[in-house]
Amino acid sequence: MIIVLVLALGITYLVLHKSSSANAKPEDRDQPLAIGSKTSAFNRSFEDVLKDYFTLTNLLAKNDSSTVNAAAMKLKTSIDSIRFDQFKADTSIVQTAESLAQSIPGEILGMTGEKTMELKRREFNMITADLYSLIRVVRYDGSVIYHMSCPTAFADSTAGDWLSASNEIVNPYKNNTPSDNKSNGECGELKDSLHFSGTAGE
Repeated sequence: MIIVLVLALGITYLVLHKSSSANAKPEDRDQPLAIGSKTSAFNRSFEDVLKDYFTLTNLLAKNDSSTVNAAAMKLKTSIDSIRFDQFKADTSIVQTAESLAQSIPGEILGMTGEKTMELKRREFNMITADLYSLIRVVRYDGSVIYHMSCPTAFADSTAGDWLSASNEIVNPYKNNTPSDNKSNGECGELKDSLHFSGTAGE
């Protein structure tokens, strides 16, 4: 009788356990890591990059040559400190992001080595292009980033781009050359705005 009771209890346990496993909700199970997922440590390090970039942009807009180099070097430190170890994504995405980030410090050093504000701004234009691409690759989701452009930024008709936390036009290329006129100070148009949802995907 005891043996029969034990067997009955064992069968009941197995049936209930199997039913419970089959009915487990998807969120109760381990989920695959989302491509492009980021920790708060990564986001904080990327926020530092953007903060220092925006500071540099504002100094260029003010034509403040005395502090531009120091601001640029602060940006370099932030770029070098991005927590890619906390950026969880497909290997090819991580490698692309790291490659873009590694190209920016060299451009910053080139910028600090230039003697004129025009040449510094040309380097800044390249920094902007790489940072814009980097934001798109890592799909930074901390805030909206506005991509601006001034089609008459340089005397040779080269456009100058910049990124901003606001859709207000604050042109870092104004007063670029002695021939600049007042209209160049207002030059600028919104090319794009980046606002990702926090996970990768189209």
